[in-house]
Amino acid sequence: MSADWEHVILLSADALRPDHLSCYGYRRETSPVLDALAAESVRFTDAYSASSHTREAVPSLLTGEYPDTAVGAGYRLETETVASTLADEGYATAGFHSNPFVSRAYGFGEGFDTFDDDIRFGTNKFLALAQRALDKLRNRHYARASEINERALDWLDSVTGDSVFLWNHYLDTHGPYEPPSEYATAYREATVPDRRAQSLYRRAIREPASITDRERSLLIDLYDAEIRYNDARIGEFLAALRDRNLLDRSLLIVTADHGDAFGEHGYYGHPRYLHEEVIRVPLLVRPPGGANGRTVSTPVSTLDVVSTVEDGLGRPAGPDRASLLDPLPEDRSVFVQARGEDDHEHLRRYAVRTAEGACVCERDLTTDTVEFGPCSGQPLRERLTAHVAERRRAEAGETNVDGAGGVGDDVDDALERRLSALGYRE
Repeated sequence: MSADWEHVILLSADALRPDHLSCYGYRRETSPVLDALAAESVRFTDAYSASSHTREAVPSLLTGEYPDTAVGAGYRLETETVASTLADEGYATAGFHSNPFVSRAYGFGEGFDTFDDDIRFGTNKFLALAQRALDKLRNRHYARASEINERALDWLDSVTGDSVFLWNHYLDTHGPYEPPSEYATAYREATVPDRRAQSLYRRAIREPASITDRERSLLIDLYDAEIRYNDARIGEFLAALRDRNLLDRSLLIVTADHGDAFGEHGYYGHPRYLHEEVIRVPLLVRPPGGANGRTVSTPVSTLDVVSTVEDGLGRPAGPDRASLLDPLPEDRSVFVQARGEDDHEHLRRYAVRTAEGACVCERDLTTDTVEFGPCSGQPLRERLTAHVAERRRAEAGETNVDGAGGVGDDVDDALERRLSALGYRE
């Protein structure tokens, strides 16, 4: 093993907006742990996800490939992840999370020695039924950050002496926003029952125009409280790494798969659009031993995460990618994409972000035409035009654009139940 770091720790939060973190200038102190971590890391102020939703964002985060390469039409993983790369280099690999869309059902366990996606399916139907009954009683539709930490630390303790790659993905900041009781009044005087929070979140997704200013403020209060909870749990995890003498021997990367909208463009959550609030993400990179709190304003992508890890293996970054610990060109372009869904399944949306501005466009697969939206000048439009032509060639092998399927018959309805509770199903 020739890496510059003994361990690689990737922590990602679902639907976490950087402009709701105090280390990114938010009006509330939501993230004291990440604030302190930023002071000993490299903090990227203009980091963008490769897509606006989990089914494309997480595959890109783990593979370093654009979504149209990373996953197939049914969102099954089709490209080798960094876990496989590091496993080949002798690392013990593990992933812990609770998002059904990046579960074993879609192939995401590949390359991980241990992969706990919190979905209990398989041959023991009695245990699956018991879990579903208990989850319903507890109103539980994902594993809290404290549970993810516990499972990850148990695994770390079981592989003492090995170099490790560990990915924890926290779902707490994803809707419906239901902060635990000790955080429920962090930004409000009264608690909000979970059932009410769920109902409000689902209505915001389904009928955004019905949400009043007061209800919007309530959603933001609950979201910020979830951030504060998640931040505290990340703090506990980092403390545990320090206690085990692991943190200063690790490359640590903290980011998100995408953001979340609160009505800025007429919608809530994170549908398949490419506005700032759903594609901009926090990104902190702490090399072994720490850094000096440097801030980088050059646009970067979550695609760069894999390139940064592989740089320690002596592997060069691919086109459009860079190591986040190397100097970056000031004129860098970062590209983002998203497949349409439902009535827009025939659409592909693309955007480019640079220090000078942004440009967006939409390609219709049925007519193979491209329509441009706002663009910060002709040079950016030309740059995006060239990128779309390149992605058209990369996607040429896709035969099914309906976005359906991808789950095998061996998966029980725990997955569907979770998706419904998280707002993905009516």
